[in-house]
Amino acid sequence: MNPRGETYLWIAQRASAAVLGLCVLVHLATIIYAVQGGLTGAEILARTRGNAGWLAFYAIFVAAVAVHAPIGLRSVLAEWLGWRGRGRDAALVAFALILAGLGMRAVLGVYA
Repeated sequence: MNPRGETYLWIAQRASAAVLGLCVLVHLATIIYAVQGGLTGAEILARTRGNAGWLAFYAIFVAAVAVHAPIGLRSVLAEWLGWRGRGRDAALVAFALILAGLGMRAVLGVYA
């Protein structure tokens, strides 16, 4: 990959990390609030069903994971296994799509 592409990946990695940090904080705060309030899993799901705000939040969370994890794994595969090139990048694009698909399936399951 050319230096410009590597720069874009570096920026995407850092930006997705910032989004993930915020999402994790909101997610954990919500869990703590719900548990301290004595809500059951069924009550939590009842509150998230049909809520477009939670749908958007968790969709952003999933998108950040689907960007962040494969870029980080790209470096690990290069350093540990010496795997470089288009084959690695194609496998990681597939991995990103799988993460995004399964994550959105879970998000839609909570929303619908």
